[in-house]
Amino acid sequence: MRTLRRPGSLLWPAALLALACTAPIAAADPGAVAQPVAACAPAQAATLVPAAIPVLDWSENVGYDAQGNLWVSRLYRNVVQRYDRSGALTATVPVEFPGAVRSGPDGLLYVVYGDSPTSAVRPGGVVRFDPVAADPKPEVFVSGFTMPNGATFDAAGDLYVATMAGVVRVRPDGGIDTAWTEQAAVNGANGVVAQGRTLYVTANGSALGRIVRLAIDDPSAQTVVAGLSSPLPGLPDFADDLLVDADGILYVTTLGGQLVQVDPITGSTCAVLTGQPLTSVVATPGRPGELLAGTEGGAVLRVQLPR
Repeated sequence: MRTLRRPGSLLWPAALLALACTAPIAAADPGAVAQPVAACAPAQAATLVPAAIPVLDWSENVGYDAQGNLWVSRLYRNVVQRYDRSGALTATVPVEFPGAVRSGPDGLLYVVYGDSPTSAVRPGGVVRFDPVAADPKPEVFVSGFTMPNGATFDAAGDLYVATMAGVVRVRPDGGIDTAWTEQAAVNGANGVVAQGRTLYVTANGSALGRIVRLAIDDPSAQTVVAGLSSPLPGLPDFADDLLVDADGILYVTTLGGQLVQVDPITGSTCAVLTGQPLTSVVATPGRPGELLAGTEGGAVLRVQLPR
């Protein structure tokens, strides 16, 4: 989630209203119109990692390294933190306004930095480091992005970073595929996940709460999968991070405090969890049906999906 949300306000309904009023929805694009999110069998959530100081510990993103350690981006503390399987803190690495944390095909951990409005004058990018080092030292992999947030790797090892202007493709050597990137404009891109030769992107630009499908082999070929509504009747929600499971089903976190299941084939949506604003989501390795979710309050939740 972008840092246009200010810590401590706890007034997300007002924020949604303001964003809805300033972001016109294009009538010609039916997928951009927020559709009601149905309720379905509820997931069960419990706190895995509590927040030491609510909101200051804002957990912007969550991800695993190749060894199964959990990494959490603490946006307002300017660090990413490593936790073992029991939830115990084992390392803290300085990263400025960290966003997505993703394990790369080379075993290194890649962390988006500069997830802040200040990146307009102090550009962000991606750092990487050895996640099992006793004292990990981040080094810049690529830079020059405005408000980067989400990230994902494809099977070929290319890295895709969601920025305010759209999706950037970064080659394994750190070079930017400019021609591809120019075709992948998605206004207000936030989260991104790869499935085969397809990317799914959350976007909150000209319309809020959209999930956009983008073809890797033709990034200009884009369709809106769904538009999400908030728990407040008639208002769209702010779509944040997302993942895709082994069955091709999407799970999307929202500012309105929803974990939404989205069928990308039919566009049907179903909220499996509601409550506090959710920032990010990751599947737990080796535990089918279990996810972890980051929150604005800072706690990391263990979510057991309904069977």
